[in-house]
Amino acid sequence: MPNHADFYWIRNIPYFCSQAIFSDETINYRMPPEPSQYDRVTITLRAGRDIELQPYLCMETGRLPMEKMRASFVFDYYQVTLPPSAELIRYYFCIEGEGFTLYYTKYGVFEDYQSDGWFEILKNYHTPQWAKGAVMYQIYPDRFFNGDKQNDVLTKEYMYLGKPVKKVEDWFLNPDSEDIRNFYGGDLQGVIEKMDYLEDLGIDAIYLNPIFVSPSNHKYDIQDYAHIDPHLGVIEVDEGALLFGSEENKEATKYITRVTNEINLEKSDMLFATLVEEAHKRGIKVIIDGVFNHCGAFHKWLDKEGIYIGKNSGAYQDKNSPYRPYFYWDQEGEGYEGWWGYENHPKLNVEGCPKLREEIFKIATKWVSPPFCADGWRLDVAADLGRTEEFNHAFWREFRNVVKKANPNAVILAEHYGDAKPWLWGDEWDSIMNYDAFMEPLTWFLTGVSKHSTEARDDLYNNANVFWGSMSYQMAKLPIQAINTAMNELSNHDHSRFLTRTNRQLGRLAKNGAKAAEDGVLLSVMREAVLFQMTWLGSPTIYYGDEAGVMGWTDPDNRRTYPWGRENIELIEFHKTCIRLRKENEALRFGSLKQLFGEYGIIGYGRFTELNKCVIVLNNNNCAKEIYIPLWQIGVREKGRMKSLLSTEETGYHRESTAYVVENGHIRLLLPPKSGVLLKEV
Repeated sequence: MPNHADFYWIRNIPYFCSQAIFSDETINYRMPPEPSQYDRVTITLRAGRDIELQPYLCMETGRLPMEKMRASFVFDYYQVTLPPSAELIRYYFCIEGEGFTLYYTKYGVFEDYQSDGWFEILKNYHTPQWAKGAVMYQIYPDRFFNGDKQNDVLTKEYMYLGKPVKKVEDWFLNPDSEDIRNFYGGDLQGVIEKMDYLEDLGIDAIYLNPIFVSPSNHKYDIQDYAHIDPHLGVIEVDEGALLFGSEENKEATKYITRVTNEINLEKSDMLFATLVEEAHKRGIKVIIDGVFNHCGAFHKWLDKEGIYIGKNSGAYQDKNSPYRPYFYWDQEGEGYEGWWGYENHPKLNVEGCPKLREEIFKIATKWVSPPFCADGWRLDVAADLGRTEEFNHAFWREFRNVVKKANPNAVILAEHYGDAKPWLWGDEWDSIMNYDAFMEPLTWFLTGVSKHSTEARDDLYNNANVFWGSMSYQMAKLPIQAINTAMNELSNHDHSRFLTRTNRQLGRLAKNGAKAAEDGVLLSVMREAVLFQMTWLGSPTIYYGDEAGVMGWTDPDNRRTYPWGRENIELIEFHKTCIRLRKENEALRFGSLKQLFGEYGIIGYGRFTELNKCVIVLNNNNCAKEIYIPLWQIGVREKGRMKSLLSTEETGYHRESTAYVVENGHIRLLLPPKSGVLLKEV
């Protein structure tokens, strides 16, 4: 990436520099931010005041002069309006002055023309308004709260991956390395009973890991897409025996009754409808997990375990089964293909089987429609579905069509690692789980270890230049529609808990043990991360228990139970405060974002609208630092005043307000070690 043109002193006017020039794709500088093909689009560019300039909006088809429309105390604002069009529009700005020309892209200001980093207007790309900047809360159901002990998986109820399942009697016992077949009893009734807690926390949406019938605790190996697992729902009919002396699941009669009895299934489905209704009463949306690349070996379409013999003709049991084309078979027709070779994850032949596609689209529609009314889907390994990229895109386009037709306000979020842009044109996914432009850069900066706690990079620790470069580059790949709704997570079910990462140690459960994940953690760094998460552009997503101080290596250790009665109350209150401040300040949800500061261990940025201007600074050093922040860059007046809304330090946090006087467009901050501060113009 070319070097930025850092400062240009024109006619001895100090405010005209690269940092005075600004535009973005938010509602503050583009109206409307999500235009249809029928909308006129007005684009705004900010530059230094009272300088003889002629900015141009430059597109592949030519350039248009921009007209000065208004001025503030330090900036002039230029605009141009584009006529309605269905075409993708890519643009950058060219600013011509007396004896100089500058270029402005998503990456910033340059002296030379740039071929990448252009802004984009994607027509007809609309995401639900409720999802923009929403605070989400991810729940791994088996580990959240046990609200109904009658539906608990019982020890030796069935076999899973060659061994009997086990009911864990001690809720607070940490997972062991073979956790996959251990069950703690968390369920949907538990989520309902803790709904008031979630409302009090301040969240806007719940994201549930898979809840459909499945033999594992993670439930990414689905057995029946058409129903909620009665072990998470309701078990009313409970006949049959446990497995004693047998290792064949076709003899696991209690399990078979529990998960196939129509009364259990119907009542479990309706309990989910109740959960959604209770959430909606509190203004909380519910997103469910869709796993359509693969299912489970127990699935009734395959029925490798013989669970559905006599009820259903599974493809593993019967070569003439109507479900035979749903899977990929070897030449002999005996073995099926597993996703990444895992036999318990049979890959679905979605590309080669139109009937299977119809089944999936019915499932996708069912759960976002009455009486269930889920508010969207999170899609597991979405880019892996099918054999070819061409088909993958065609499938997700149709998936979007059927989901949005059934529930226009439903959100579609995808799990994806790497460049997601090919799926983010407005006709497939709404957005993604934000690894590249959130979790990874922040984790490297604050901890110097990977999101799995399996790799250390001292060169990335506290490296503000790399942090800002990564954020700028990765965010530039994403449309504003995707950025606004991206799931910004510190932790989740696939990665180590962020609080564990603060100890800067490497480890896995089987090798290092659970205790090592708790040693030397720094709540001060956790508070820095949460402050950042709740003030950044996108949808901050809390992994259940993070707010209560849960620790753990990567899975399965990251799937510890929520510590009811043993919570870190101060950390919960800190989350509540951050969420409340996010909701009270429109800039923190919908405002523009601008880098204001960066040096070793320190990052500072502004979130701002015309009427609300906030500044956030983190000091991740082990010593105090004094810095000067250029508040004029976000429009704070030269003699303005700021007050702190929240400040953190090594020993805790403070909500008491401290006043700051702005001098020459800057304020001086003395930052304690391992601290953060949120300021607001008053």
